[in-house]
Amino acid sequence: MKLSASEDDLGSDIHVPADIDWPMLDKSKFFLLGAALFSGVSAGLYPAMVLKTRQQVSSTKISCFKMSFSIMRCEGLRGFYRGFGTTLMGTIPARALYMGALEVTKTSVGSSTVRLGFSDTTATAIASAAAGLSSAMAAQLVWTPIDVVSQRLMVQAPNASPCRYKNGLDAFRKILFADGFKGLYRGFGISMLTYAPSNAVWWASYSVANKLIYGGLGWSDNIRRSESKATAVAVQGLSAAMASGVSALITTPLDTIKTRLQVLDKEENGVRKPLTMLQTVRNLVKESGLAACYRGLGPRWASMSLSATTMITTYELLKRLSAKNQES
Repeated sequence: MKLSASEDDLGSDIHVPADIDWPMLDKSKFFLLGAALFSGVSAGLYPAMVLKTRQQVSSTKISCFKMSFSIMRCEGLRGFYRGFGTTLMGTIPARALYMGALEVTKTSVGSSTVRLGFSDTTATAIASAAAGLSSAMAAQLVWTPIDVVSQRLMVQAPNASPCRYKNGLDAFRKILFADGFKGLYRGFGISMLTYAPSNAVWWASYSVANKLIYGGLGWSDNIRRSESKATAVAVQGLSAAMASGVSALITTPLDTIKTRLQVLDKEENGVRKPLTMLQTVRNLVKESGLAACYRGLGPRWASMSLSATTMITTYELLKRLSAKNQES
């Protein structure tokens, strides 16, 4: 990681974000461009999230193909974008918190680890893991309520009568009225347990994979600095896909439990009540054994890989565009 002027002598980090640290960014440009770029990326990847969510809350195992065909036949293309407006509104502040925490933590922790005598590779991995952890925790403050509302819209039957939720604002109001403020933060604890370690694993895996790929190619520091943008994007994309595979396998069971906690209720004497984590796990195991915890793994893995590859390349572009005093 390029943490100081003397870092060139020790060997700089390989991927682009490390070369452009937090103090070097135009903050207003960084957040405004980030909101626009990541909103576009989210729109492209949203259908996979709808598929994953519906598979996870289904009481029976349904393939991605059958689920996709059913949505298209009964709801049309609109069915793949249920709750997208709510998600888009939440993406902007959540991404701002995520990117801000990521860059500040990566820069500060990276500098500290280098001063403590860690090697460049170790310092990069530690800083990336800490940045992933802190950014996920910061983003969940905004993202959990958005997740609760958007996921309920995703799984709502298209022709339900009466319609439970008319739109995101109506869902927000009804959840707040029925369950209070805590209803919007249902599953917050397990969201932290899911996304904080997942992000830490992802960023650490990404930084290590990035170095391993370049190391496997036997490229020197001079070649790394003069590499083409196409080569940099290819390496970043492959590193992101590898990191996503590791992260998805580790955290999918927690994500399935989280989704069910946020979406499903139980009825007692005609009154709807939220399920506990123990009841959610028991119901899952009763349906299909431990394999049920991995429902939606295919769409989630695909979504994470596509999302990570797109996000990291977009993120690299964003940092280049937001760097101060760029030379043409």
